[in-house]
Amino acid sequence: MMLALEMFRSPARHAAGRVVGGRLPMALSGFAAPLRLVTIDEPRVRRPGWARLRTRLSGICGSDLGALSGRTSLYFSAVVSMPFVPGHEVVAELLDDCEDLPAGTRVVVDSVLTCAARGVEPCEACAVGATNRCSRITVGHLAPGLQTGFCKDTGGGWGQVLAAHRSQLHAVPEGFSDEQAILVEPLACAVHTALAARVGPNDRVLVSGAGSVGLFATHALRQLTSAGEIMVVAKHAHQRELARELGATEVVAPDEVLRRVRRSTGAFQVKPQLGSPYLLGGMDVAIDAVGSRQSLETALHATRAGGRVVLSGMPAPADLSAAWFRELEVVGSYASARHEEGAGGRGAFDVALGLAAADAVQQIAKGVAAYPLHRWREALDHAHSAGRLGTVKVAFDPRSNA
Repeated sequence: MMLALEMFRSPARHAAGRVVGGRLPMALSGFAAPLRLVTIDEPRVRRPGWARLRTRLSGICGSDLGALSGRTSLYFSAVVSMPFVPGHEVVAELLDDCEDLPAGTRVVVDSVLTCAARGVEPCEACAVGATNRCSRITVGHLAPGLQTGFCKDTGGGWGQVLAAHRSQLHAVPEGFSDEQAILVEPLACAVHTALAARVGPNDRVLVSGAGSVGLFATHALRQLTSAGEIMVVAKHAHQRELARELGATEVVAPDEVLRRVRRSTGAFQVKPQLGSPYLLGGMDVAIDAVGSRQSLETALHATRAGGRVVLSGMPAPADLSAAWFRELEVVGSYASARHEEGAGGRGAFDVALGLAAADAVQQIAKGVAAYPLHRWREALDHAHSAGRLGTVKVAFDPRSNA
């Protein structure tokens, strides 16, 4: 038996979270949260290539908060299986030998449950290493689940033990702290985002949002692309400082984005009778790193005609008129791939392990806030207010009883 946080299906709580979650985030760690602390059986390992892992740290991601708040689209209900233990940002210790990795090895988990993990023949995407586009995430010997942390059979990092397939595991380099290692999965997603943006030489790039997604996207853009100006939209002082350390050339507040883009690019601003102003001209590429209506609107309205907008945060509904009128290329960026186009055939996790060694990332790691499972309400409150409180990443430490 083990201790875990379990998300369960509750239409009433889903509706309550959807109604009040945006205005009263504290409710999401109280009556409106479809989450409970439980004692359940450990996930079982029945097939070759699988192993049990003991969680050391597991991050709280924006997609986790979205699921708890009822903001996640019902589109995803077909590719999860409930009840499940959340937690897809995981650093853990192997409890079993797993092929070439001996028990005791510290690993980070690539959470996507691909054909290899499901024991089926590779689909077209998996066959070429685009594992984040796997089309078999509802079949095979596992219950439906797009990722570890959304599948009832595997468990997740918000529990003391989970199960994972060898194809998901990456050994943590010696010298990495657990706090540094927990940042590798979001860094891998940032690698995929930066490469999906297909930034040309000296392109001007806007990053809308400076939470962990936006900060790591900025880092990956500076290290992996030939971007010129990288303008980051940040609300809080510590975010502005980190954005500059990670490669931003300019950092702006949300209410001054269009003015600063106009000054930088010579674009013209127009104002509809009802609605937000937008630019004719603007940045070459924009990345929505939040997934809110406001952040996506900012990205769409600040990008030149024919430019590219990358959805790195799970998107909220927004007016797409700009995409049609200005012929914008809107590109999704989901998770990360085993073989990243533009990275010399390397996987996103391999690249991310290198990015995680940067001084600025190590500084972020020192500020990771970790909570035991029984303090889950406090942890979720902290995660909802992380930007205001100066925290980049909040995590659970299921080993702790403090």
